[in-house]
Amino acid sequence: MVESNYDILGIVEGSTEKEIRDAFRRLALQYHSDRGGENDQFIKIKQAYEDIKIGKKYPDTDIEKLKNSKVYSSDSEADIRRKNQILGQELSKEMKTAEEWAGALNRSGATGTRLFGSKTLGEIELERKANGALSIKGNFMAGNLTYDGPIIMQGSISSPSWTEEFKTNIHLTTGDFKFIDPIENKYKIENGATIIADNGNIVVGNVFGRKFKVEDPQGRVGIFQIIEHRTHLSAPNGKIIAENLVNSVSIEADTAIILNVEDDVTVTAREILFYGGKFTYDSTIELKKGGSIRFFENFSIQGLSGDAIIKLENGKKIRLFDVKTKKIRDLSDEFVTNKENYGKDDTMVGHGFTITYDMLDNLSKKPSKKQKSSWKSKFGL
Repeated sequence: MVESNYDILGIVEGSTEKEIRDAFRRLALQYHSDRGGENDQFIKIKQAYEDIKIGKKYPDTDIEKLKNSKVYSSDSEADIRRKNQILGQELSKEMKTAEEWAGALNRSGATGTRLFGSKTLGEIELERKANGALSIKGNFMAGNLTYDGPIIMQGSISSPSWTEEFKTNIHLTTGDFKFIDPIENKYKIENGATIIADNGNIVVGNVFGRKFKVEDPQGRVGIFQIIEHRTHLSAPNGKIIAENLVNSVSIEADTAIILNVEDDVTVTAREILFYGGKFTYDSTIELKKGGSIRFFENFSIQGLSGDAIIKLENGKKIRLFDVKTKKIRDLSDEFVTNKENYGKDDTMVGHGFTITYDMLDNLSKKPSKKQKSSWKSKFGL
């Protein structure tokens, strides 16, 4: 049985306007994310309330949702591009106005709340708080926003794949960029968006790029072009904390704290901490001088992809395949022999392990006489 809008609000058909309104308010208070509720359920309740007000008994089907989605579709590719170009242009204008509004409040030290966009484009609420933070509620889909202060985000971030002109770029000159409970709320960044925090941290959930094949523009059969929309996060003087980085993503930070890395991801940092079990396919770690890579509990070096590369700041490249197989003994012996050169927390055993920049840099060097002697004694030579 299909659930009606009345069922969603927990009322019977024929309820008075007051009963409908009271039911919505009661459920909205229960499920609103500000009160620890489920964001998806709140959206469902709000839509049911709006539908009933215009006399609509049942929610949209999946096909109706697709037809009414904010990304237009059509049989003609040219028509798709033209309509989405208009959408991106309008959203970018709105975000330019939002940037100017937030900047004016910030300079005067005032507070304020304002909606931008529309029901057609998608609404987004900005609030400048007394502590200088900018709160954003809603999905950020296109345009630029520069703000001199921290940003707190409740919603996902995307970027229009049909044009480079209206790409999503969020730039913080000071302060942190943070999602509110990104894992629980399933907030994500995707499709080529860029977030830069010049002097702060970035705390997010899942981060996705986008890479796909298109037919050859010249019509050659069996020939394809790869189109890439790489998502980029940068906190050069701070930390980036993320869940999963997937499919054409680049991050740059002083410290990167990550769960998993999959499919063409570049991680550049001085200190890199992995808490998950995946580092796969065509991904690169760019380790800054004096830095280290730390793999934590339940993570085995055998689970790392051999295709992945560690690139040192001095230009040297080490395949993870070599670290795992041929040279892992060299790495371990170098650590044991010269342990005094490393920090007290460095380790090659136990629950997780650490690989330092110096360890990797020394992999390509010939072993010392002391190291050779150590190896010989191990094998009884």
